[in-house]
Amino acid sequence: MNRNQLEEIREILEREATAISSIPVNEDYGRVVELIHEKVHVRGGKIIASGMGKAGHVANHMAMTLSSTGTPALFIHPSEAQHGDLGVIRENDVLLVLSNSGKTREILELVELTHILHPGIPVVIITGNPEGPLARQSRLVLFTGNPDEVCPLGLTPTTSATTMAVIGDVLVVLLMKKIKFTAVDYSRRHHGGYLGQKSRESGHENK
Repeated sequence: MNRNQLEEIREILEREATAISSIPVNEDYGRVVELIHEKVHVRGGKIIASGMGKAGHVANHMAMTLSSTGTPALFIHPSEAQHGDLGVIRENDVLLVLSNSGKTREILELVELTHILHPGIPVVIITGNPEGPLARQSRLVLFTGNPDEVCPLGLTPTTSATTMAVIGDVLVVLLMKKIKFTAVDYSRRHHGGYLGQKSRESGHENK
């Protein structure tokens, strides 16, 4: 690998890091955490995460991470939702949708169908377009800052997906602190592998 390639790698990393540090921070993060806590931890609902394409993969990752850290969540594919999967949604759930454009057709349809089934379900969106049609249908909006993609074509969801994932990590950490999630709690959800062993050891040490 030559010097030019190394410099290019550093530039890509710097652009990604700048995008993360430029994510707008406001009171809506606290409002999202309070909403999720009320719906999920007080009323017994869950988070329904969804997204299309690369955003869908990020949404799935968020759902799995939230579930493993004490906040029940699952991923629903917006297209599969129209073929019966919508039935998993209940009245105390929170719909967490990801759409960089803020106008993804399948997500707009998912929101519409969800509100037909359960009109009161709140929608939270993570998006690069806080003025788009999805944002207008959402109770709370978490804005990524709409960074330029590091993709040389400016098309592939790269930096946008990174910022979405980081916002998901922020929500995970804030919720863990909100519910006072401990290593013992973690170990009860991780019975195998290195993390399971580490959490049990940590939980034992903290007793």
